[in-house]
Amino acid sequence: MTRTTPPATQHGRSAVALLLLALAVVLALPASAPAAKRLRPSALPAFDSCTSLLGYARRGARLTGGRTGVPTRAGVMAAQVLTSPRPSDGAVPLPSVAAPDAAEGKSLTTGTPGFSQTNAQEAGVDEPDIVKTDGRTVFAIAEGKLHAIDVTKAQPTLVGTLDLGGAYGHQLLLRGDRLLVMSGSYGGVPIAADVIIAASQVVLSEVDISDPAAMKVLRTMTMDGALVDARLTGATARVVVGASPDYLRPTAIATAPVRRFVPRTVLKSNVSGKTFRRAVVGCDDVRHPRRFSGLDLLTVLTVDLDKGLFDVDRDAIMAGAQTVYASTTGLYVASQRYVPALEQGRAVPQRSRTEIHQFDASKPGQTSYAASGSVAGFVLNQYSLSEFDGALRVASTEEPAWFDGTMTSDSESYVTVLAERGSELALLGRAEGLGRGERIYAVRFAGDKGYVVTFRQVDPLYTLDLSRKTDPRVVGELKIQGYSAYLHPISDDLLLGVGQDASPQGRTQGTQLSLFDVSDLHRPARRAQAALGGNSSSTAEFDPHAFLFWKPSNLAVIPLSAAGENSQQFEGAVGFTIGAASIAEAGRIAHPASAGSTYKPPIGRSLVVGDALYTLSYAGLAANRLDTLAPLSFTAFPQQP
Repeated sequence: MTRTTPPATQHGRSAVALLLLALAVVLALPASAPAAKRLRPSALPAFDSCTSLLGYARRGARLTGGRTGVPTRAGVMAAQVLTSPRPSDGAVPLPSVAAPDAAEGKSLTTGTPGFSQTNAQEAGVDEPDIVKTDGRTVFAIAEGKLHAIDVTKAQPTLVGTLDLGGAYGHQLLLRGDRLLVMSGSYGGVPIAADVIIAASQVVLSEVDISDPAAMKVLRTMTMDGALVDARLTGATARVVVGASPDYLRPTAIATAPVRRFVPRTVLKSNVSGKTFRRAVVGCDDVRHPRRFSGLDLLTVLTVDLDKGLFDVDRDAIMAGAQTVYASTTGLYVASQRYVPALEQGRAVPQRSRTEIHQFDASKPGQTSYAASGSVAGFVLNQYSLSEFDGALRVASTEEPAWFDGTMTSDSESYVTVLAERGSELALLGRAEGLGRGERIYAVRFAGDKGYVVTFRQVDPLYTLDLSRKTDPRVVGELKIQGYSAYLHPISDDLLLGVGQDASPQGRTQGTQLSLFDVSDLHRPARRAQAALGGNSSSTAEFDPHAFLFWKPSNLAVIPLSAAGENSQQFEGAVGFTIGAASIAEAGRIAHPASAGSTYKPPIGRSLVVGDALYTLSYAGLAANRLDTLAPLSFTAFPQQP
């Protein structure tokens, strides 16, 4: 970990004697002294110089033939396309321990009505999304612009719009009168003769929203790479970035400079008018697996939003970054391990493993590397991980083993329990045999219980007893047609699934909701089903931020897109009232088509403020009555020509 305040300076790692002296000083501090980062043995050593970093990276580049060395999987969730028929502004991962039911927001201002929040995985840990609200103003991304809509009056009013400058994939985190806007951009860097330069960049913008009618960017930080995900706990935002050197030509490996493997950050301040440039971290602050895991640089940027982007805590590992999960005290980054067979051109590689790196996120404004471990196979998404009672539960699928073109074993899924032991995420126990010949489609952990859906032709919903960390067990199984791709706890005894209905042969037949009774883990049962017809799909199936459950009204809302005959066509959102053993459609919402068009914009998000249900598309924000879903108003966003 390294912390910087511009103008940036790089500090070398201290000598052993100085480290011992620092440890003695820390141990001598009284209990009331400010806590310092723990000095502990590390499973991942840090490079001692830029020379050692370059030696490691160049050797790895020769091994991979100049490629990154980290495989990408179809199992990694696709980015969501919902805010525009053009390149989308929405997409990030999903939830795992009993979430706060998009719960009633606690107003910071007396008199503000109750409001929903982003459907997040863990209570107390916010996730980035394309829409945020404080109960008075809705801040929403549409077509590359940030819109502020006043929802305190009967007629919602668009009060401000901020052009975000041609970036894409915008995500928001809200803290008081400040928004952190995360996005990607293309730098347009030319291709050199010997190396292909990565053009993608991550852009972090600190936006002052104290006056929604006059929003302004205070500071902007950019670095080469791609946004993986982020979390917000209190005032502390932790942004995970994956930076890749892309393809390095073999003739250029021996002379590749440090900047190919450790990108730079550029901080531009509109407050001071100054620009600061520096490496994202010093070479001696970069950790690396003892076993080569690719040339990507996993970076965690920790930002105190009460202070702003001028003071950023930085941590980095030379490893991949594909999936992010966070509790209130820990941040976990998972990625498939480097598989040499992929680089050696073999048609079928040996079985893969997923590496997991744990960071201590218990201290505000700080992040520090803690431990590493691995599990067999690959994880589907962030819901595949969950921390509870000092242990990390991980659901993963191991792909079939092949030999000489023949499959020698079926795929199999597991739930593995790991715990921090020194600098290692050590194995405590593993439940095996889930869905042989299938793969995981959905996972949900809730306290000491777990739910896993696998699918090939039918949907086995497995229930797990995780009360004994060393002996996690599958205790129940329910087979139904179709599958659930997202699972949401409605109560301790009820679980709502959103997925696809299917024929007995496994052919999908459209979106369905299923209400499961899990009061007896040994005998799970489906109490109700709502099938929405052929050729229908919902983005909530792969992006839980598109799902809303408003507990006070027992109302679930999902986006829906249905094709087919005119009577079956639909583009919008559907609300359902969830009972103890029933799912009843409460109404449908569609946004108006633009002038001269019959195409209705897809709805991507829904949220509650007071007595109104708001739905968001790239065209605008609609308000409907919360009790009946009857339309109230539509606030259009300015449209591009």
